[in-house]
Amino acid sequence: MPLRRRVALAFTLLGFLLSLVFSAAVIRITGDYGDTLAAEILQSQAEDYSLRLTNHLTAELPQTHRLSGYLANAARTPPKYRALPPGIHEDASDNGTTVGVFDTSAGRLIFVIDLSDIEELEELLNLFLAGMVVLGTALAGGLGWWFAGFALRPVQRLVDDVDALPVQPRRSRLAAHTSKDELGRLAHAIDAYQARLVDADTHEQAFFADASHELRTPLSVVQGVTEVMLDALNDDRGNDPAHVSRLRRLERGVRDMGHLIEALLGVARRSELQPEAMDALTFLKEAAHIALHDKQSRIAIEASGSLQLPRREALLLVSGLLRKVAQQSPDAVIHVSLSDHELLIDKQLDAASINDDTSTARSDIGRGSALLDRLAQRLGWQVKFESATRIRIRLHD
Repeated sequence: MPLRRRVALAFTLLGFLLSLVFSAAVIRITGDYGDTLAAEILQSQAEDYSLRLTNHLTAELPQTHRLSGYLANAARTPPKYRALPPGIHEDASDNGTTVGVFDTSAGRLIFVIDLSDIEELEELLNLFLAGMVVLGTALAGGLGWWFAGFALRPVQRLVDDVDALPVQPRRSRLAAHTSKDELGRLAHAIDAYQARLVDADTHEQAFFADASHELRTPLSVVQGVTEVMLDALNDDRGNDPAHVSRLRRLERGVRDMGHLIEALLGVARRSELQPEAMDALTFLKEAAHIALHDKQSRIAIEASGSLQLPRREALLLVSGLLRKVAQQSPDAVIHVSLSDHELLIDKQLDAASINDDTSTARSDIGRGSALLDRLAQRLGWQVKFESATRIRIRLHD
């Protein structure tokens, strides 16, 4: 149950209990007041008439619709009252009638008072109190809902501030805008957690920087040695072609490993991307050079205008996708075209070179590499593999 609803329910229950206690107290007080009033009236009447009768004064016992007096041994005294002991009694057969039996110096006197109209008022009061319980409960629930919404506004503001925090770790100052109570403690805990995330991210970025340097060094050595060996073999025409092919594969693998490391570091960096304006044709030519080096003549580029892109990350992704396409039939020409912020990479293969699996697939389910998929997500690009040699990239402005 939401917190606001729980608070409103608590207010409703409290209002019901308070209304019920108040109503019960009013009913009890009015009932006791009626009994006390009747007893006092009957007692005063008995004392007054007893004094008159004892002093042989003229005294006629009252006989009205509200108050009646009797001598216990008189003939006109109702039989049901004669056997009653001294005290105040309720007439069970006549609701609202109270009987007082008193032993006085003038003998036993019986007075009967009819308070039925007061009983009717008490019933009306009971109905009013029942309505007040219902109304009080509903009013308490409504006020509870309103007060809960008012009291929870700072919590909602804190929730909105937390929702607005970026995905990248960043220090926050939520506690500075909250009260110095439990909510402030919660905001301070969130600020402290964000600070720990920033520290952890700083250590992680430092680790990636060190790893980048340490990984690039041995790869550069291997690549340099491979290039020297290839140059030496190319100068010696008598070498085994198979040996040359293996060295070229080694060189290609080292180069691909270097590109993957660059892509890994591009994905790992959590710094905000910095777009910059660049010529579209120049950008695509640079990506082709990174992907194929001395085989750029096998790429036909059609592009015009300018692009607003984060240069480093965009080059890593486009060159990586170009290498993916180039692996299918290396001798075929790759056509790259850019129009309306949509980049198409396409290679036309002959029937013998077409990969058997040419079904449409998305880059995030296995047709590209995991690193390139994540790099595309970071750039906000939509990469769609229409086949093994045809990739459509939707660039976001």
